[in-house]
Amino acid sequence: MLRILEYDRILGILEEQASSETGKAAIRRLTPVGEPGEAGHMLASTTEGMDVIRLKGGVSLSGVKDIKGAVDRAWLGSVLSASDLLKAAGTARAGRMVESLLASIDEESAELPILRELTGRLTDLKPLAREIDSAIDEDARVVDDASPELARIRRSMIQLQGSIRATLDQMIKSSHNQKMLQDPIITQRNDRYVIPVKVEYRSAFGGLVHDQSASGQTLFIEPESVVHQNNRLRELELEEEREVEKILAQLTGKVAEAGDALLSNLSILTELDVIFAKAEMGRVLKGVCPAINTEGVVSLKKARHPLIDPNQVVPIDVEMGRDYRAIIVTGPNTGGKTVTLKTVGLLSLMAQSGMPIPAEEGSILPVFSGVFADIGDEQSIEQNLSTFSGHMTNIIRILDRIDERSLVLMDELGAGTDPTEGAALAVAILEHILAKGCRLVATTHYNELKVFAHSRKGVINASVEFDVETLRPTYRLLIGVPGRSNAFDIARRLGLSQEVVDVARSQLSTEENHLEEMITGLASDRRIADEERADAERLRVEAEKLRREFADKLEAWEEEKGRLREAARREAKSLVTRTKREADEVLKELREWAKARPQDLKEHRLIEAKKRLDEAEPETDILRHDGVANGKLRRKIQVGDEVFVRSFGRKGQVTEDLGNGEFQVQIGSMKMKAAEETLEWKSSPHPAKEDTGYTSYRRQSADVRHELDLRGKMVDEAIPEIDKYLDNALLAGYPKVSLIHGKGTGALRTGVQKFLQRHPRVKEFRLGGQGEGGSGVTVVELR
Repeated sequence: MLRILEYDRILGILEEQASSETGKAAIRRLTPVGEPGEAGHMLASTTEGMDVIRLKGGVSLSGVKDIKGAVDRAWLGSVLSASDLLKAAGTARAGRMVESLLASIDEESAELPILRELTGRLTDLKPLAREIDSAIDEDARVVDDASPELARIRRSMIQLQGSIRATLDQMIKSSHNQKMLQDPIITQRNDRYVIPVKVEYRSAFGGLVHDQSASGQTLFIEPESVVHQNNRLRELELEEEREVEKILAQLTGKVAEAGDALLSNLSILTELDVIFAKAEMGRVLKGVCPAINTEGVVSLKKARHPLIDPNQVVPIDVEMGRDYRAIIVTGPNTGGKTVTLKTVGLLSLMAQSGMPIPAEEGSILPVFSGVFADIGDEQSIEQNLSTFSGHMTNIIRILDRIDERSLVLMDELGAGTDPTEGAALAVAILEHILAKGCRLVATTHYNELKVFAHSRKGVINASVEFDVETLRPTYRLLIGVPGRSNAFDIARRLGLSQEVVDVARSQLSTEENHLEEMITGLASDRRIADEERADAERLRVEAEKLRREFADKLEAWEEEKGRLREAARREAKSLVTRTKREADEVLKELREWAKARPQDLKEHRLIEAKKRLDEAEPETDILRHDGVANGKLRRKIQVGDEVFVRSFGRKGQVTEDLGNGEFQVQIGSMKMKAAEETLEWKSSPHPAKEDTGYTSYRRQSADVRHELDLRGKMVDEAIPEIDKYLDNALLAGYPKVSLIHGKGTGALRTGVQKFLQRHPRVKEFRLGGQGEGGSGVTVVELR
C-alpha cells in the first residue's frame, strides 16, 4: 500500500534533507506508526525542530558517522585506522555542537522540551574529540606532534632525504654524467631514490638497478653513493610506521573506553538528524504539523499533494469523521479524483511518520491502524488478471485486514464489468466497509452510488469540478455535491447538433433525468453559496481593516490626549510655582508688619492678606467636557455659592437662579448674568458633608494655639504639621510658639530641631526652661 501511495518518493525527499549518513539510513527504514501517542510525540518533536530552524536556520549533523563497526573492532582489540578515528571524533563533536545550539535559544523564544531532553542525554565526549584531532589531521594523517618520538623520526627523515637529494643532484648536474642520463631528474622506485640512466652506460654506474622503462632504453639506478643513505631512510620509515601504529593503538583504546557513550550519542544524534530533516522538509513543502485526535476525525484545510508542482496543484478541503465517515467522489476522468484519494492517504501516512503535511494550520488527522488503497491498475500483470479481476483480488485482501480504525481508499469502485452488476457489487462492498466502522473515500462513475451516498446515513457525495465552457477540470473538490457526467454538454460544445443531443437525453429514464436536474441544482446552489461566502469573507476583511484603522486612530487620540494632559500638568505646575512665590511675598510683608508695628497689625489687614492668598491659589481642577474635574463629578451651582466666572476672570457670589442654566452673579458691586458652563464652583456658604465635585487646596480657618503637640508622631509625620502650624502662627501674629515633642528617645526632638535650623521663618529656637516643659519642648521665635 505504501508503494501505491508513493510513500517511497516522500522518503526520498526526506532523505535529501538529512545531513548524516546514519540519519539517511534511518529515514530509509522509516514507516508509519499506529499508536496516537507515538505519532503525536513525533509530530511534537518535528514542531520543535521547525522552531529551531526558524530561529537558527539549518542544522547540520554531517559530522555524525556510522561508527558502530569501528567501536566493535576497538572492543575486539583491533587498531582503528586514522579515518575511523576521525569519524569517532566527528560524532563526539556533533553532540557538543547540538547542545550549544539549543543552549543559545532561550526558553521564552521556544521551550523545546523534547529536543532539550534528548540533548540532555548526550555524554560530553569533547576531550576524546580534542585528543584525536590533536593527533590526526583532516586528511587522516597522523601529525608530527602526535608524539615527541614521531616528531624526532620525521625530522631525521627530512634531513636524510635532503642529503640524498643533494648527492644525486650533484651527480645529474655533473657534465661527465649528463651524457649518460636519459633525463636529468631524480625519481623514486620501490620507495628508493634513483636516477634514469641510458642502458648503454650501465657499467659506468655502480649501484642497484630497481626498474627499467617499457622501451628498455632506460634503467632506474640507485647509485652506490646513496645506497647506505637510502637504507637508513628505509629504517626510519619503518620506525615511523611503528610509532604511528603505537599512536593509533593508544587512540583506539580511548575509543574502546568511550564505546558505550559513543554508540548512545550516535543513536540520539541520528534521531535528532531525522527530526531536523522532517523540520526542513516542512519548510520546503510549506507544511504544518497536524493535530492528532483519537475520534477518527479527518480535517484537511487547503491540503496539497506533495509530489505535484506547487505552482500547479489545487488545494482541497476534506472533512470526514464527524457527520459522515465516507465520501463518494464522482466526476470526469482526469478531473482529480485519484489525486484526491492519494492526497488523503499520503498525508495520513506522512503524519503517522512524524512529517509535516502540506496544508494549512488547523488541520486534524487521526492515527489509522492501516491505510488500504486500491488505486489504478495495480493488479498483477504476471498473473494475467483482467482489470476487474485485479481490482477484486486487491479488494478481497483489503476486506480481510480492515478494522474500525482503518482508512480505505478505492478508485473506480466496481469498474471493469457490467455497469449494473458493477454498481450493485460496489454498493455491497461499501456497506461491508461501513459496517466495519472504517473511514472511506471512494471514486466512481456510477449514478447508483450517487444515490446511495445521498440516502445512506454517514455517507456524503463529493465531486471534482468541471468547467463546461473550457472543457477542462478545475480540480476543485466540492463536498456535498455529486458530480455530473457532463457528456451531453461536452458533446454539444464540441459541435454535436442540439437535435442529436435532445434525442440522447430522451433515452434517459425519468429517474436519471431527475438525478441530473438535482445535481445541476446542487451545483448551482454550491456556486451561489461559494460566491456569497467569498463576499462575506471580503466584507469580513474590510470590517477587520476598518477595525484596525479605528484602533489606530483611537490609539493616536489617546496619545494626543496624554500629550495635552502633560502640557496642562506642566502649565499647572508653573502656575503653582508662581503662586507660591506670591504667597511667600505676602507672608514676608506680614512678618515685616508684625515685627515693625505689631500693635498696628489689625484684623482687617489679616483678612486682606488671607484674601490675597486665596486669590493667588491656582485653579488646578482640570474640567472635561462631561463635567468631570480631576476624576470627580463637577459640583452643581446653587444660590449663595462662591464661583469663578471664567469669561470675566474674577470670583463672585451667585445671588439668583434665573433658570435655563443661567445665574445672576455679583462681583463686588457689579451684578451680571452668566451661563452655568462659564462658572466654576469654589465654595458654599455652609459646609458640605460629602464633597464629590471639588478638590480643595486651601488652608482651613481655625483658632491657632500657642503650642503644637507632636507627641506620638514620627518625624516624617511631624514635619508637615510644623510647617503648616508656623505659617498659621505668623498669620495670627505670634512672635513665639512652643513645639511639644516629649523626651522619649530624643529622635523626634532631633528631627524637629534639624527642620527648624533650615526653616526661613524661624529666627531662633531653644529647649524649654523651668516651667516651659524642659527638654520635652522646643520654644521657637519667629521672624
